[in-house]
Amino acid sequence: MSNNTPLLSVQDLSVAFTQGGVTTTAVDHVSFDIHRGETVALVGESGSGKSVSALSVMKLLPYPPASHPSGRVLFKGEDLLDSDERDLRRVRGNDITMIFQEPMTSLNPLHTIERQIGEILQMHLGVTETQARERTIELLNQVGIRDPEKRLDAYPHQLSGGQRQRVMIAMSLANEPELLIADEPTTALDVTVQAQILELLSVLKRERGLSMLFITHDLGIVRKFADRVCVMTKGKIVEHGPTAEIFENPQHDYTKHLLAAEPKGNPPEKLAGASTVLSGDDIKVWFPIKAGFLRKTVDHVKAVDGINLQLKAGQTLGVVGESGSGKTTLGLALTRMISSEGKISFTGRDIHDYSFKEMKPLRREMQIVFQDPYGSLSPRMSVAEIIAEGLELHRPELSANEVDDMVAGVLGEVGLEPATRHRYPHEFSGGQRQRIAIARAMILEPKFVMLDEPTSALDMSVQAQVVELLLRLQEERNLAYLFISHDLKVVRALANDVIVMRLGKVVEHGDSTQIFDDPREDYTKALMAAAFDLETAPAGVVSQ
Repeated sequence: MSNNTPLLSVQDLSVAFTQGGVTTTAVDHVSFDIHRGETVALVGESGSGKSVSALSVMKLLPYPPASHPSGRVLFKGEDLLDSDERDLRRVRGNDITMIFQEPMTSLNPLHTIERQIGEILQMHLGVTETQARERTIELLNQVGIRDPEKRLDAYPHQLSGGQRQRVMIAMSLANEPELLIADEPTTALDVTVQAQILELLSVLKRERGLSMLFITHDLGIVRKFADRVCVMTKGKIVEHGPTAEIFENPQHDYTKHLLAAEPKGNPPEKLAGASTVLSGDDIKVWFPIKAGFLRKTVDHVKAVDGINLQLKAGQTLGVVGESGSGKTTLGLALTRMISSEGKISFTGRDIHDYSFKEMKPLRREMQIVFQDPYGSLSPRMSVAEIIAEGLELHRPELSANEVDDMVAGVLGEVGLEPATRHRYPHEFSGGQRQRIAIARAMILEPKFVMLDEPTSALDMSVQAQVVELLLRLQEERNLAYLFISHDLKVVRALANDVIVMRLGKVVEHGDSTQIFDDPREDYTKALMAAAFDLETAPAGVVSQ
């Protein structure tokens, strides 16, 4: 293959889905090339056709209902769309690998991390079990997993979202592919880990001539990482060209819309005399490490180690830090979803020793919006049933008509058409599903809401809409938010105060303006530098 011949050439590709006799075109005559050592980014909002285009390259779509009315996908001159399954198996995992967006659904929940990575190495490279183990440790270390030897026996559910994504990246790099297809590979990662992963991919690109198809909604990453950009909307590429040219002189209105989209807003002013909704004093969550035949406790994982905080009505406390720092564990402890030590007070009541039965009536006043709305919404229930479920438990006196009216009303509040309440979660986009999750929490009129990474998987423009929605609801209802996130731009738009966590402890705590504009600790400085300028993150501060 000559240097001028693309490694991958997608030519006039169309993808259609046929269900119930109705055919929908998801990708409409798309063409792009990727040369050796080149990174091409596909950008666009959810539903634009980015992931469907990428899955078509490796023929990973369900055939049927998927089909290709037109197009060719040439990899080193071979048309993969015309290849049989045997030829595709030779290419997949060896020459082309893929990092998927949601690692929890891509990793086998029944196998350890060592087995899942080792299986790839043994199947494709024929290495021994010992060699596979050594290579697995090396790969996990490369992608920033701390103490990789201790993680080999872990199962996916025992890792944080960011750690699972790093395992997926390690698996994709195991066989040193020529082309890496990365579908939102940094969505679940902290800003510091994003910087580490992008630097790792850059090194591989330089040293191995690795080519990449990079799919993302994060234009900040694209600007620093991609050589060329293809902007997609409604199944079409509406603009393409060198990255610098696209960012400095966008031509299409949709490209201009994407570049202008960023979470904006100001947290509500701190009001003198605001009541304390939630407080924690010396909160600890230690998980025992057991070893030996008798499974004695030999040590502890100190997920949360002596944290104090206070949250007032109408205010937002942001909790930031790397994956595995204890952010979510702290939130679950404060909401009494897991056991902890220390004093927890909610609206003046000491709830630390409350039983499950005693906590039940308080659940109406404290609600949680989870990171992944698709995983937290039952696929077997309609949106109306999902949102009304809490009312059936906490407001049994309401009639069916009253419940339906309340469901319709709260959907309107979160910006969704009430008529859609009889649909199911899979019929909505990611942003719409997150609005449904917010509606489910708000219908009970809580005083406190824990928001655990509620915007991490959303497009920039949708993030901005959700931030605006949360600020409006907070102002109207005087809500107290505990906002857990690795996206510091979103935290800046929402939080009055910020706690910076690392390895279970508070590194820095203060007013959000001070934390963002004048951080005192090196670790906080590293987070801020990584979030707002990936190129200047201080080296050596963030642990691997």
